[in-house]
Amino acid sequence: MRRVVVVGNGMVGSRFVEELVRRDPDVAVTVLGAEEYEPYNRVLLSEVVAGTVELASLTLAGPPVGGVRVRAGALVTAIDRERRTVATADGPMVGYDTLVLATGARAVEPEIPGLRRAGEPARGPSSLVAGVHPLRTLDDAREIVAATLNARDAVVLGGGVLGLEVACGLVRRGLRVTVVHRGTHVMERHLDEAAGGAVAHALDRLGIRRLAGLGVSSALVADGRLRGLLLSDGEAVAADLLVLAAGTVPETGLAAACGLAVDRGIVVDRQARTSDPDVHAIGDCAQPPEGGHGLLAQGWDQARRLAEHLAGGTRDADANAEHEAPVVDVLRVKAQGLDVITMGVSGAGGDGRRAVRLSDPGAGRHVEVVVEGGVVVGATCVGAGPVAADLTSAYTRRTPAPLDPAHLLLRPARGGGAPEQGGSPLLMPDRATVCRCNGVTKGDLVASWQTGARSVADVARTTRATTGCGGCEDAVCGLLEWLGRSDPSPPGGQPSLARRPAVPGARTGSTRPGA
Repeated sequence: MRRVVVVGNGMVGSRFVEELVRRDPDVAVTVLGAEEYEPYNRVLLSEVVAGTVELASLTLAGPPVGGVRVRAGALVTAIDRERRTVATADGPMVGYDTLVLATGARAVEPEIPGLRRAGEPARGPSSLVAGVHPLRTLDDAREIVAATLNARDAVVLGGGVLGLEVACGLVRRGLRVTVVHRGTHVMERHLDEAAGGAVAHALDRLGIRRLAGLGVSSALVADGRLRGLLLSDGEAVAADLLVLAAGTVPETGLAAACGLAVDRGIVVDRQARTSDPDVHAIGDCAQPPEGGHGLLAQGWDQARRLAEHLAGGTRDADANAEHEAPVVDVLRVKAQGLDVITMGVSGAGGDGRRAVRLSDPGAGRHVEVVVEGGVVVGATCVGAGPVAADLTSAYTRRTPAPLDPAHLLLRPARGGGAPEQGGSPLLMPDRATVCRCNGVTKGDLVASWQTGARSVADVARTTRATTGCGGCEDAVCGLLEWLGRSDPSPPGGQPSLARRPAVPGARTGSTRPGA
């Protein structure tokens, strides 16, 4: 029996195990995870900070039964590629035939004077002064929520997606919030200046102060606790809570220590193989040939393809790469009061690419759509929810675009997707994608209903819908309501539309996902 060892039981590692066992039930899998929890939805941690999601409801489905063993608290300390063994801090060596690294990434902790306690130069949350917290793990989210009970002034370091989500969440909890960002404007990796300006006006309406183009010179600390920050322009900003949201760094330490090729991430080919063909890497720790964009959908796609390859379903990934469905790179900011969605490319280019935009920064609204070859290949939407939903559908389904792309900004882009409010799901084709993260269609949801799924939790278990970014939850609820009305005598009674119900055992200590 082939032995597969997976280091990391987070969202990508646990998905890989599920995909592999489903294809090859006879494989023997050992999962070594570092955190003290079952796999959980890391994407929604900012919503935990905001108080819109309970910690327990982040728990994902447990590992498949059979030949899967999950070791709780198994912090991996070394890999011996010659002997094909993995060493852990508190357990026996684990032998492998195939090793999969799904170690994820860690939060960037800037080298700011005063940020760490004296005499503790080591990296990690334990070395930070009181009041300073990264947001990468469930424990981080729990500690930030606890800190908000006594905090009044919060600073979020980083104006990217996570930083803005956290800032909106802290405002929702009643704190005065300042976002400090080195870039020229917020979300500059994803938005141009005009779109960033529209986001800035939306933040102003929420009462969030923005300080762009600035760094932090030092942390102001008294009695071992954060009291404020001294910025690069000399301004002192009061703060009794600092959240570090300035990006992530791939966890490559284990790979580098055992001699694998490492650049920014662990270098892999299209089959997720490292420089050692018996060792693979997937998720945020990996650096694939096409580059990593940090979205969960890419990691899940890597997990699926690797599982298929190891189970014998894909013999030559390079030969089949051009036939694979592209990873859907839709990015959505998950924050109440801030409506931002980006996808695909931006701006006009050669070879017939056209870009049309409507920009009204003063109203916090900006929409751009990019068309090439008769289909939408990119869009940016700020403060334009209904249009964003239609453009997302047009982008993900590659439906034909009108001859004049301006029509996409002025009226809904027809062709499927989540039902419009007040519209009937009856008009949606079964192939219309409802959950983009997991590729779940309306037809999949109807089939789930017909087999007895009556609640959002039931649907999540049977189809995985809502277990990614969570942006499809309204559409799933709408479809369940429609199915409840359309089927007057459903088995098991009427649907339960409770959203993200708590899953028992969110902290059991029995299994631990990795980072």
